[in-house]
Amino acid sequence: MKSNSVRIILGVAFVYALSAAGLASAAPTLKLGAASNTGGMIVFVGVDKGFFAKNGLDGKVVVRNTGAQLTKSLKAGQIDFAPAAFTNLPAALERGIKVRGVVGYVGGSYKKSTTDEMVGIAVRPGTGVKSIKDLKGKKIGATFGSTGDLYLRTLLERNGIGVGGVRRINVRPPSLVSLFDSGGVDAMVAWEPYLTRMVDKVKGSSIVSRGGDYVCFCAGMHGVPERVYKDKKATQAFVNGMSEAAAYVRDPKNIDEISKIGARYVRGMDAALIKRTIKWWTYDTRLGENTLKAFKFSVKQLIAQKKMKRPYDPKKYFDFQFINRTMKEHPEWFKDLN
Repeated sequence: MKSNSVRIILGVAFVYALSAAGLASAAPTLKLGAASNTGGMIVFVGVDKGFFAKNGLDGKVVVRNTGAQLTKSLKAGQIDFAPAAFTNLPAALERGIKVRGVVGYVGGSYKKSTTDEMVGIAVRPGTGVKSIKDLKGKKIGATFGSTGDLYLRTLLERNGIGVGGVRRINVRPPSLVSLFDSGGVDAMVAWEPYLTRMVDKVKGSSIVSRGGDYVCFCAGMHGVPERVYKDKKATQAFVNGMSEAAAYVRDPKNIDEISKIGARYVRGMDAALIKRTIKWWTYDTRLGENTLKAFKFSVKQLIAQKKMKRPYDPKKYFDFQFINRTMKEHPEWFKDLN
């Protein structure tokens, strides 16, 4: 009798284990792209702290160095959702790329159409640069086509210099700090934590400009329509996971933990540096009317640079239905932003 009882108990336990395993395996796997900088903190934390898992997803991080690499991986099916900055995305949309933006990745475009405190211009000692106007004729490094490059262009234009008044040098993100350190440029446009790292590394250097509400250093997460709409439940879970993770990232009491998580994903960055500089970033997954304004500003700039031929309606790209539902059903994740 005892032997039979043991068998029954073991059998029930085995069935339960199989059921649990079945439920776990049923969780949709999503490969989530992120750039190799602290802009990707929501994705990093969402996976590491289990926010995607909590929302029924098996999230995997796929890190790439540039937006172009992320887009290439998305097209190849290596990534399900990838971030894209508003800066150059409209040109790709005009050329025919088919994607739909569903949730914010970085920036605060819901509240206002400009967010650029995380970007600035560092100048080397001995250059004589004390103000923006002193940049005229100087050699300035920037990642062409990036939001940092748009920031520089806008700043120069508004200070009466114009992009033709300086010598711009194209610098890939992994080389921003090293080129500044070696003296290959007089000044460098960069985002955090690279901006602070430059000033730390080169004694006597300084930040001549930071932010100023010139541009929107903003990005959203998008996927190809087949991915977004084939399983709308999974897409909603993804948007929920992003938003819950963002709330965790914004909570000051979590700064030590998230800094350590970021350091594991961002090559060459330590937790202490991320902790010092994360205050400059805005992590708000909401999308709205100001998001559309920011997008239209980028389109206008791209047309002026002859990278686009005509205006592009941002509503053809953005689909707010998922984030709107998240905001309605989980206001607690956004209460600190109101």
